[in-house]
Amino acid sequence: MKKINLGQVATTTCALALLAGQGFAGGLDRSGQPIGLIFEEGNYVELSFGHSNPSVMGNDLAIFNPAQTPSGNVAQSFNQIAGGLKIQITDQLSAAIIYDQPWGSDVVYAAPDANPLTPGSVLLGGTQAIAETQSLTGILRYKFNDSFSLHGGLRYQQAEGNITLSGLAYGPLNGYNVSLAQDSGVGWLVGAAFERPDIALRLAVTYQSEIDHSFSTVESLAPLATTTTNTTTPQSLNIDFQTGVAQNTLLMAGIRWVDHSVVSIMPTISNTELVDIEDSTTFSLGLGRRFTENLSGSVMLSYEAASSDNLVSPLAPTNGMKALTLGLQYKKDKMKISGGVRYTKLGDAFAETGTPDVARAAFGGSDAISFGLRVGFYF
Repeated sequence: MKKINLGQVATTTCALALLAGQGFAGGLDRSGQPIGLIFEEGNYVELSFGHSNPSVMGNDLAIFNPAQTPSGNVAQSFNQIAGGLKIQITDQLSAAIIYDQPWGSDVVYAAPDANPLTPGSVLLGGTQAIAETQSLTGILRYKFNDSFSLHGGLRYQQAEGNITLSGLAYGPLNGYNVSLAQDSGVGWLVGAAFERPDIALRLAVTYQSEIDHSFSTVESLAPLATTTTNTTTPQSLNIDFQTGVAQNTLLMAGIRWVDHSVVSIMPTISNTELVDIEDSTTFSLGLGRRFTENLSGSVMLSYEAASSDNLVSPLAPTNGMKALTLGLQYKKDKMKISGGVRYTKLGDAFAETGTPDVARAAFGGSDAISFGLRVGFYF
């Protein structure tokens, strides 16, 4: 089989997954924490931008609200920025630094009186969860030969958030707000790769550790109190595979597991668990195809099974997903431009507040449309 030019056939599907809706692949996951930059040839720099526009709509359950008031779209659109630099130090040793925004939430329930034409949820109206993170990851990769390599590094992460519990479903916690001031933490990653350059085969496995945070916290329960809240962002495991299946054609597959259940936000005064998210495993399968010397494309399917328990947090009111991502890449001399669009069908779910542990609202027909653009240069 003729050797396949990965730079032109593979259409940076890791970047397209990151930029085109990875935020809907389980819980708080937004970037997928890709490290594909370390496998680029020579010296390389890139910048990426993405935008996701979700639609997640539900209704109060009639047993608690006979009017079944609609929630409106509770998922806000959001942008993603990422970038990185890779340096080939020697034939065997390379280094990379990667910036991404790995975890996040933009969920806002309109208050019942926000718009008379589209009244908000009586049971959950006013509830919101805004969370932002940004990470800087340094990676070293050592190639023992053309087949085996090891990679590892450190990740510096900043996180902050604001959560409001509002609506009749929260009982005595109705109107509670907690603000989590920005905090930073450090984690690590380690992995290995097996490659067969003659058939464009690569199997890479990467584990990323948990990162602990200790937030200075302001809680609104009377009296107003400043406390400390400890939490952890998830550990994860990425398995990425690719191989040539025909001249100029690449088969790609991936598995990503995220330990979302480790995330616990229980402020001191409220003594209430505010986040309850199941672990997620996302499967991806796709093809990359070189059309001309400069142009290539890709198609990828992604799937995350719904949890057997369809009761979810109002702060993450979906359960599982299916997605289709289409991408194009144009490469000329030392520059390449990659773009992609993704449609994500989000699974139906019932939101519960834990007061008691029963469904309060039903969400169905949710989806998201996302797009991304990446520009890279070899130097």
